[in-house]
Amino acid sequence: MRLKSLDILRGLDLWLLLMVGPLFHKLFSIVPPQGELGQWFQFQFSHVAWEGFAMWDIVMPLFMFMSGVTIPFSMERYKGRADTGFYLKLLKRFCLLFFLGWIVQGNLLSFDLASFHPFSNTLQAIAVGYLVSALLFVNFGLRGQLLMTSLLFLSYLSAFLFTGMDIDPQTNVAMLVDEAVLGSHRDGTDYTWILSSLNFSVTVMSGCFAGQIMCYKGKEASPRKALIMSAAGVALVVSGLLMSPFFPVIKRIWSSSMTLLSSGICFLLMSVLYYAVDVRGCRREFKAIQSFGMNSITAYMIGETINFSSVSSSLLYGFESLAGKFYPLVITFGNVVILFLIIYFMYRYKVFIRI
Repeated sequence: MRLKSLDILRGLDLWLLLMVGPLFHKLFSIVPPQGELGQWFQFQFSHVAWEGFAMWDIVMPLFMFMSGVTIPFSMERYKGRADTGFYLKLLKRFCLLFFLGWIVQGNLLSFDLASFHPFSNTLQAIAVGYLVSALLFVNFGLRGQLLMTSLLFLSYLSAFLFTGMDIDPQTNVAMLVDEAVLGSHRDGTDYTWILSSLNFSVTVMSGCFAGQIMCYKGKEASPRKALIMSAAGVALVVSGLLMSPFFPVIKRIWSSSMTLLSSGICFLLMSVLYYAVDVRGCRREFKAIQSFGMNSITAYMIGETINFSSVSSSLLYGFESLAGKFYPLVITFGNVVILFLIIYFMYRYKVFIRI
């Protein structure tokens, strides 16, 4: 069974990242927003510098959450009887995601070992979380999964508790672990990856729990399942907000409150799309968006690695005198259209690339 709402939610996430975001980012660079409303709107399309949460910060956790949703649908037959072939397939997916992450942000194609970043990308965070979540799903029942997920969450939290809850960007324990493990191959930002992988796995497991809700007593869509996911989402959001005064919401270290808050938002988004698409049958309106969701890795890799500006400039150069200072926005729009056409025609002719 293919979950239509999941394809559409994945497509919406990619549209925000690869199409809507670039257009607004270019517009903001040309015409800086004025007034409180304008600045608030610009803030929603930016990653928060440290503490806090904006709309743009949901892109990465939502990808991770959705990778977890697929696990109960695709791996139910392996529960309690996973064989060598299953583990090899899982390891292959892990390695491919890591390799693609190296291409996007790991500087692999620079052919310069000194600038290589072995762990620095969303795909790699998904790889770790997916590997852990898949192993937990096929080897444990629901109670065991909940217990192991809680242990992962508490292990991360304990590391901060034992180091005095230091959340300084340069001296927090997650940063110190990254510096010790990755050394000069860190990506040079205040994002952390090694210790944060504990909570990456919790985020993916939250998606796995959502998938298990949707698979409970058969995979038929029902309003009750949407309601349960909504209730779980509200509980997680509230928990994250209650924790935030003690441990602030900080995406760059994937803090405990951020894990709860973002997972709750993902549950809510999933429940809304699940109800609208799978329960109520509203699908035709989302066909263009669904095309991205069904070729998500391809769309992400093309959007993040290929610059179509030379093509857009060749086709749209006549608009330079007409658009004036907005000409860069026209070129960005051309880039977005090219990406859309590639992915839409792949969808139209049923070309799907999966790993």
